[in-house]
Order: sequence, then structure tokens, then C-alpha cells
Amino acid sequence: MSTLFLGPPGIEGFDGGAGARYQARREVTSYWYPTWLAQAAALTPESRLLDCPPHDVDLEGCLKIARDFDQVILNTSTPSLANDCRVAEAIRSQRPGTRIGFVGAHAATLPKETLEASRAIDWVGHREFDFTCQEVGQGRPLEEIRGLSYRAPDGRIIHNAARELISDMDVLPWVADVYKRDLDIRRYAIGYLMHPYLSLYTGRGCPAQCTFCLWPQTIGGNRYRVRSPQNVADEMAYLKKLFPEVKEFFFDDDTFTANLPRARAIADKLAPLGLTWSCNSRANVNEETIRHLKDAGLRLFLVGYESGNDEILKNIKKGVNTEQMRQFTQACHRVGVTIHGTFILGLPVETPETIERTIRFAQELDVFSIQVSLAAPYPGTELYEQARANGWFAGSGIVQEGGYQSAALEYPELSREEIFEAVERFYHRWYFRPKPILRIVKTMLADKDVCVRRLREGFEFFKSLRDRRTAASSS
Repeated sequence: MSTLFLGPPGIEGFDGGAGARYQARREVTSYWYPTWLAQAAALTPESRLLDCPPHDVDLEGCLKIARDFDQVILNTSTPSLANDCRVAEAIRSQRPGTRIGFVGAHAATLPKETLEASRAIDWVGHREFDFTCQEVGQGRPLEEIRGLSYRAPDGRIIHNAARELISDMDVLPWVADVYKRDLDIRRYAIGYLMHPYLSLYTGRGCPAQCTFCLWPQTIGGNRYRVRSPQNVADEMAYLKKLFPEVKEFFFDDDTFTANLPRARAIADKLAPLGLTWSCNSRANVNEETIRHLKDAGLRLFLVGYESGNDEILKNIKKGVNTEQMRQFTQACHRVGVTIHGTFILGLPVETPETIERTIRFAQELDVFSIQVSLAAPYPGTELYEQARANGWFAGSGIVQEGGYQSAALEYPELSREEIFEAVERFYHRWYFRPKPILRIVKTMLADKDVCVRRLREGFEFFKSLRDRRTAASSS
């Protein structure tokens, strides 16, 4: 059966892709690679990956392509489910015989509810869905395939036996050829990464227990399952030849530095390739290791600091305290590794004082750039269950109508409106200081292309703040 793996069209600028850490429209246009779908497509004969949002493919264009496939597998998410159902229904309407499946964290967590969301959905995948999709693509009867729930001919919803998570990650094919065949890599951009960039996984799962983090709790699990260093190095060498235009490679593992001996081993194998690469990291790596990785081509760490309050860090089971974060950040400054830091407002139990402390902590750390998000209680996470048990839900969804994040939680001492407003205040107080301004200007003066890019991003940033305020006031 011919199979279309689909990142469906939706809100302009909305990154709901199978690789996005959270699904929303961001302050600066950015798209993560649909790596989860690409991995499944690499396993499935007669397949194609169509990632509509970054490629500006609207519903009409999507339908034109989808009509040539026997089945369509859509990546969905909690905030995009209603839109994705409409896309599925349009696909079914134009070709009634098309078999349609949904995959992603929402479908894995709420299979029954996802199937009930639309009669156009025939099946949904559980957790890690690579080989489930492969068997569906081979035309096996749904009732014989582990790791999915499906709608029987009589309308009953049946849940098949679970599929075990992959233990030997080297059995998975590389995503390189799917990227080359189906994606225009210049359509993918992240503000703090060099352009064009390319991202992939060297492992899945994360041993950390962060209560808010979506992927380990719904798809990947809390055991870091990895590819061998040689397997990673071989694909990187292949990618370098396949995409000579790429300026930076990003390892999108939840925590690439969770296994430090392995991270160092991969770095040793990457060093001869002369690549520039970056990765996700916790703020607890020692200076010796940071220097080792830097010498092998590491440019940037993406670090989730989340909060500047130790009590909140304890509440969310971050496993790292503010003093460890300070020491790590100072070590990166000494070694010369850039940091893009992410912070979350509205975590349990936020107050006006803890927000102020987090803003001051971020100023003290003075990393290269930051991102400020709102706590997003996704179904399947511990944060979601805590919010339900304690009555923290604010009556709004995870995103606004325009796709920007919404404040979904509130607390006795802090309303959702106050949490929402604090994001813009955080950005203004952090970026409108001499050091960040000087850093940005220096990068603009050093490279004409970077200058044009930063000017565009600056325009988008201020426009997004205005748009999210407007959307919030009308909701």
C-alpha cells in the first residue's frame, strides 16, 4: 500500500511537527524537522513524507497530493487535533477508500478519545510507532498489528496489545535519504541555530523525571535508548556529503548529555569530520566534558533552566538546582560554548515573587539568547494530572485561536492573566540590556546574511507580542 506520512496544514506559522518540543506558533518563525515521521517513512516502502506548514502547502495542495495514496498517516497533537480531524475528513471525502491513521503523543495517550474525535480516523498509534506504521504500510490487517487501536467495521474501538519500545536503536534506518527526497531543508529554521541547519536523534527517552516534559512521558519513556557512536558518526559523514550546504547539525535527543561517556565517544568520532554541531543538555555537565565536546565541534547547548526558584525546580522534579545551573553556565562561558536558555512561567506553584526571581536569575546567567514559554499541561504528563487534582486549570486551552501559547494554569496567588502578561515583561527585561543588544549587533555586523535574518526576526518578534496580546484580549 502506498503511504503518505503527513504533517497536516493548519494555522500559518504553527509548528505542530513530529519533532516540536511543544506545538505552537512561536515569537519568531521556526520549524523543527518531522524526524519521528521521517523515521517511520524510512521503514515503509512506497512512502512519502509531506510536511505542509514549513513548505507552505495549504489544504488544497495537500488534498491534491493525498489522493494518490492508499493510506495517510497524520501526526497530531493536543492543540491541533480539531484541525487535523478536518484535514482527515477532507482526505476521506475525496477518496473514501483511503485508510487514515493518527500518530503522536496525543493519540498515544488518548487513543479512544482520538478515534472518537472523527469517523475519518481508522486507527491510532501507541507510543513508539515506527514498526507499527511499517506493518500498516505493508497492508497487514489492523487486528494483527501490535501497538495500535482501531475502529472495527461495526464501529467498536479495539485496543491491540502494546508494542515494546525499541531497545537496539541501530536497527532503525537513517532519516538522511527521506530528508533529501521529501524535504526542502532551507524551509526549516530555528533562531538560535545557524542556517541552514539539520536535526536528528541519536537516541530516545530521557532518565530525567520532569513533570511537564511531553515526549518521555508519552512516547519515548524514561530510559535513554541509544544508537551506537559508530552508527551516529557514519550517518553524520553521510549527511555531510548529502547536504554540503548545512552549517550546523543539531542532536535533538531529549538529553544528549544524559550518558556522558557516550557523548564523549560520539564527539571523538565527529571530530575528524570537522562538523559544527549542537545539542540539548541539562545544566549539570562538568567543565572537562564541556571542553571535550567543544574541541570536537560543539557550538551550542539548548538548556532548559525553567525557573530561578529552587522550590519550583523541586516541584517539577527537575533534578538540578540553581547553584548547579550557575556553575554549569559559568563553565560554558569560560570554555566558549554558547547557550540558548529556555524558561517556563506558570509551573507549580508560581507566584509574583517566583516570576521576579526567575527573571533576575536569567539576567544573572546572561546566556546568549532565551525563550520564555508558558506551562503546558499536556495529557499524559504528571503536570496534567497535578493540575486536574488541584484545580489549577484556568479554563483556556494550551494555545490561543491564532496558535500562540495560552496560559492554561493559574494558582491562588497568581491568575492566568498575570502569568500570560509576565512573558512579555520577561522578554523586555532580559533583551533590552546592553549585553544582549551588543551580542546581537556583533553577529549582525559579522555576517550580512545574519544581519538580514536578525532584522526579520526582530520584526516578527515584536509583531508576535502584539498579536498574542490582541488574541488574549478577545478571548
